Amino acid sequence: MLNHPTFEKLKQLRFTGMFLALEEQVQNSEIEALSFEERLGLLVDRELDDRETRRLKRRLKQSKMSQEASIEDLDFRAPRGLDKALVATLAGCGWIKRQLNVIITGPTGVGKSYVATALAHKACLEGYNALYQKLSRLLDELRIARADGTYGKRLVQLSKIDVLILDDWGLANLTPDSQRHLLEVLDDRHGKRSTIVTSQLPVDQWHEAMPDPTIADAILDRLIHNAYRIELKGESMRKRHSALNQTGQST
Repeated sequence: MLNHPTFEKLKQLRFTGMFLALEEQVQNSEIEALSFEERLGLLVDRELDDRETRRLKRRLKQSKMSQEASIEDLDFRAPRGLDKALVATLAGCGWIKRQLNVIITGPTGVGKSYVATALAHKACLEGYNALYQKLSRLLDELRIARADGTYGKRLVQLSKIDVLILDDWGLANLTPDSQRHLLEVLDDRHGKRSTIVTSQLPVDQWHEAMPDPTIADAILDRLIHNAYRIELKGESMRKRHSALNQTGQST
């Protein structure tokens, strides 16, 4: 009876972790061997863990990442030029603290998006927020936002993302307008936030893929000169895994 109002108050305060921990303590006769301070410490630790878990779930949901990926699941066995030492460096998230970028290039299917998502997932684990965007869709959104008056608001939202993934750079041709929109996004983030770009095009072909050379200079200046580069090569990982599955081997 004495515990009942305490349980209700914990619910009202939304102390879910503490509520569950207290329930477990009540049902555990051995808990009496602990001092009041030790028991309270367990309750507080559980509440902190519960809140961090909820924050992480929220960050992962808001990131809109296209697939589940993690640094631990990256395949370094395939001969595709994925540098384990560089990945370990990036996994430390120091590049995010220093507002640097990551550029991942390589042929289709080689795992560019997976590596990008794995890095963003690690960022979420470390308390940063992230957002995955197909570049072509983002530019369509910005074009529509320009027309309906929400363009400025959308730019502010993008400027606050710690790690922004721009997937499939160069897959669709940039128009002069979309090129200007992209510059505004990158200009707001330059020196303040980190961006991950994936592309089938080698970096040295990016400039000629943009219609306005002056704006192209500005875009590349804000993106590539302060970026780590991962240049993947080799056959499609999807084809490789499909072949392994057909022979009964594990991926």
